[in-house]
Amino acid sequence: MAAQIKPGPSSSNDKFNSNRKPVLLAKLEGCSDNVNKAIIIPETDGVISVSSDRSVRVWLKRDSGQYWPSICNYLPSPAVDLFYRPISRQLFVGQENGTISEYILEEDFNRMEPIGDILAHYGRITGMIWTEVSIDGTVEQWILSTSRDKRFQYHNAKNGNPIGPPFVCAAWCTSLEYDAESAHAFVGDYSGNITMLNIKADGLQVVTTLTGHTACIEMLTWDSSSRRLFSAGHDRLIIIWDIGGGHGTAYELHGHTNRVTSLAFVSPKNQLISAGEDSVLVFWDLNAERKETPPWAESDNCESCSRPFLWNITGIFERKQFGSRQHHCRACGRALCDKCSQEQSTIPSMGFELPVRVCKFCSSNIDHTPLATFHDTKHSVMSITMDLQRKCVVTVGQDRVIKIWDVSTLI
Repeated sequence: MAAQIKPGPSSSNDKFNSNRKPVLLAKLEGCSDNVNKAIIIPETDGVISVSSDRSVRVWLKRDSGQYWPSICNYLPSPAVDLFYRPISRQLFVGQENGTISEYILEEDFNRMEPIGDILAHYGRITGMIWTEVSIDGTVEQWILSTSRDKRFQYHNAKNGNPIGPPFVCAAWCTSLEYDAESAHAFVGDYSGNITMLNIKADGLQVVTTLTGHTACIEMLTWDSSSRRLFSAGHDRLIIIWDIGGGHGTAYELHGHTNRVTSLAFVSPKNQLISAGEDSVLVFWDLNAERKETPPWAESDNCESCSRPFLWNITGIFERKQFGSRQHHCRACGRALCDKCSQEQSTIPSMGFELPVRVCKFCSSNIDHTPLATFHDTKHSVMSITMDLQRKCVVTVGQDRVIKIWDVSTLI
């Protein structure tokens, strides 16, 4: 019988209270080191996983309902990333040593035939995308990749030759996303920046750099219908970047209490799924109207009661008051003392699903209706992937366990 998440006793205001919950369908165990990524094989009761124990595994569902490996292939170095093309059964595996290995899976998924290796980088592969492009009427296959060697590179998938010079970041390249329609790549790095590149047959062009995160970018996801980029990082923050709308807006989502490690976008429902090291799966409703977070004001005195702040020595002597630390209301952005900003409140329209500091005035004018639901995965999540057709999510945990969830009631 399928297991269902059942959080412990909680109050009526607990963020985990929900009548609709993910249902645990299966647990896959057996890897001797970290599982770095896992995906569901479309139209097949199977899963492909890559692990730091150097293995590529294909798990098939048996008559007993359990998943067991039908393939366990070992590579020269830890397998850290994968990209799978269902139509051709091409499997690309990125390794710790910077090599990208290509395989073809047999129709019964009981064997994988090696095709070749691309010596793409000098460090750990952190992102990998296959794409087709038309060059002078000829269709070519490219592999785009990023690595800890600070490089974004693209190669001809047929012969492994590099195409044009690489783009070199100032920090480790940590994540990659690609819009095939406009031929733009997005490269996230360890410093928290996202570089937008225009990819051409004769070279790269840097379009812009997106700044907003204060720590490593862990994951990028692209919404091709609305031309939005979603980013998540070690600063526990998710940002929605309006790339194609022409408004230049960036909406923040705050719901995790630890690093956000993975994202998945559900286009038909305009819904974003996030997961992180806090063992929480969050479903964000993006249909509601959202507001940008206001910039934080700077002042020498509290903008509510005029109490001087610690650095305002003149104000302290004039008013004969002790100086106060400066705080900010997350709803209006005003600079306030502690006494004038002691309220704690969620602000769902601004993406604050957890209580944050607000002023007394804003506290009484906030719609607290949640725009996200929270669900306990029972393990610290390193990666998630979505199978929209089956309405399933695969989570990979730091406990080396792969879990398959039925999320049909949530999407």
